[in-house]
Amino acid sequence: MNKPIISLVVPCFNEEESIPKFYDEANRVLKEMNLFEVAEFVFVDDGSSDGTMNIIHKLENKDERIHFISFSRNFGKEAALYAGLSKSVGLYTAVMDADLQDPPSLLPQMLSAIRNEGYDCAATRRATRNNEPPIRSFFARKFYKIMGKLSNVPVVDGARDFRLMTEKYKNAVLSLCERNRFTKGIFPWVGFNTKWFSYDNIERIAGKTKWSFWKLFLYSVDGIIGFSTKPLAFSGVAGILGILLSFILIVFIIIRKLVFSDPVQGWASLVCIILFVSGVQLFTIGITGLYISKIYTEVKQRPIYIVKEEK
Repeated sequence: MNKPIISLVVPCFNEEESIPKFYDEANRVLKEMNLFEVAEFVFVDDGSSDGTMNIIHKLENKDERIHFISFSRNFGKEAALYAGLSKSVGLYTAVMDADLQDPPSLLPQMLSAIRNEGYDCAATRRATRNNEPPIRSFFARKFYKIMGKLSNVPVVDGARDFRLMTEKYKNAVLSLCERNRFTKGIFPWVGFNTKWFSYDNIERIAGKTKWSFWKLFLYSVDGIIGFSTKPLAFSGVAGILGILLSFILIVFIIIRKLVFSDPVQGWASLVCIILFVSGVQLFTIGITGLYISKIYTEVKQRPIYIVKEEK
């Protein structure tokens, strides 16, 4: 087959129920776009424990447009995205989830934005978070606000990984070969002109989400650390404020003793102060430790993923 016009990169982790439905829907849209014959699918199996690879093999045996990468274990979605982008060869590349929360029906508008309006990337964001747990929605919005204040890159509220990009844009993303990857930050960091498309939240077509609240929290921490050094500055500011406060209190105690001959009392309050200061110290040391751990990971230069099987 000649060089595809469009590549669909689809990370998969235990998506045996979703893949056939995604494949059918994506093909329906590709036929409407007159791109059915000049498209390719790149499925990336992120160490699934169900029948995901069996489904991909069945599709691959009957459709030469399908390619895949199967990891030796679960390396995470960020590694799967990097692998899929590296393997895709289309003139335009789309990143999509297999659960149809990323609607293929948006592809025609996204492609038009690149071809006819001169954009390098067409990205998507969720305008609403319907059918999502309220606590999860609350913390998600808070994350985007915090990320916006701490980071120098514009991370759009509700941004999805679902986007269509040119080869130039894709190659720029791949040029960032860091091990600690946060794609939602990498995409805006590389720059270029991006057009955003908003849509209401869509429930999964099948299966269950692989993202627990704890995983999302750790992912958000990775994002903040990967694209901002302001938490380190916060540690320094907290230390300076602690020194100034202690100096003021020392002066106050000396004056109180000399002028009023009032003995210093209050061991309970002293213990509380010591515990508070110790907590601040441990917190700032923890922030520094997170940055050091990321440096440690990068220095080891381990591969982002290991391939078990590919086609």
